[in-house]
Amino acid sequence: MKITAAVLRGEQTPFTIESLELADPSPEQVVVRIVGAGHCHTDVLPRAGAGFGTPPIVLGHEGAGIVESAGAAVTTVQVGDHVVLSFDYCGTCTNCRDAHPAYCDTFLPRNLGGNALDGSTPLSDDEGKPVAGRWFGQSSFATHVLVDATNAVVVDKDLPIELLGPLGCGVQTGAGAILEALDVRAGEGVVITGTGAVGLSAVMGAKVAGAAPIIAVDLNEDRLTLARDLGATHTITGGTGDLTQQIRDIAPAGVRYGLDTTGLPAIISAVLESLSLRSVLGLVGVQQGDLAIAPLALTSGRTITGILEGDVNPQTFIPRLIELWKAGNFPFDRLVTTFDLADINTAEQQALAGDIIKPILLPTS
Repeated sequence: MKITAAVLRGEQTPFTIESLELADPSPEQVVVRIVGAGHCHTDVLPRAGAGFGTPPIVLGHEGAGIVESAGAAVTTVQVGDHVVLSFDYCGTCTNCRDAHPAYCDTFLPRNLGGNALDGSTPLSDDEGKPVAGRWFGQSSFATHVLVDATNAVVVDKDLPIELLGPLGCGVQTGAGAILEALDVRAGEGVVITGTGAVGLSAVMGAKVAGAAPIIAVDLNEDRLTLARDLGATHTITGGTGDLTQQIRDIAPAGVRYGLDTTGLPAIISAVLESLSLRSVLGLVGVQQGDLAIAPLALTSGRTITGILEGDVNPQTFIPRLIELWKAGNFPFDRLVTTFDLADINTAEQQALAGDIIKPILLPTS
């Protein structure tokens, strides 16, 4: 079928809106009409030339929409269902069977390669040339996508489906890191460095968990103000002093949990030193350089752990976040700014400049 998509044809070129051909679904796949797709910082990786998602490629991995057709073997999703799309996983390896699909044995090639594991793609352009179309198993900067039915989470039809896409990656990563991976306990302190979509979702998750204090750190004062509105009990403006000491001034014995979303080694080291005995520091994303750990930093029972996708099962965690939102306890929609898909380049620029937190692109079929 013919679809419209935003295609990245070069690492440093703007997206172009193009007509593409989308393949028919296999027996285990569904075609979803995208109503809204979040833009995540991970969607910038193909611009870095690091081997992730080589152009030409359709990016986007926070899609949400309506199922338009389904393969003959699909039983979990029906035509007309409203769905949120999340990351791709095999479902059969040890970690998938243990309900940790973010650590699927084939997570990296499935999600960051841009094509299927066999190198194929469901997309081609008007000249019949292939365009990578399996970014995180979906490539949702488009009017329609082809996804495995296992990656589609069915949600109620009375929800604002155009807003729900970010629950499939950035929002679930931050909230899941707090509520699942770190399992933050009520009354325990947490420090969160970086208040983008992931960090602010972590702040909201920490409030749900009953953490105290909840300390947010960022350079952006507007985002720190929002962090306080969303649940942070204390905020620290980055670069204004010794971060370890500033955290210790708030929690003299240190905090039990830390979550870094910046990837900056100096920030990570400072947070590590601020933690209490038998504490844990979670790292989200790719670190921006080598991390040096002080000789005695881990001798007091501290643990450092990497976290992918919040270490959640999207099929159960996304509905949990929706219920929290409906109850007024997880206002993720306050992070959102919407754009037409045709304005994707403006959305990307404003997001990278820090002017907005979570762009959502709205295709028109």
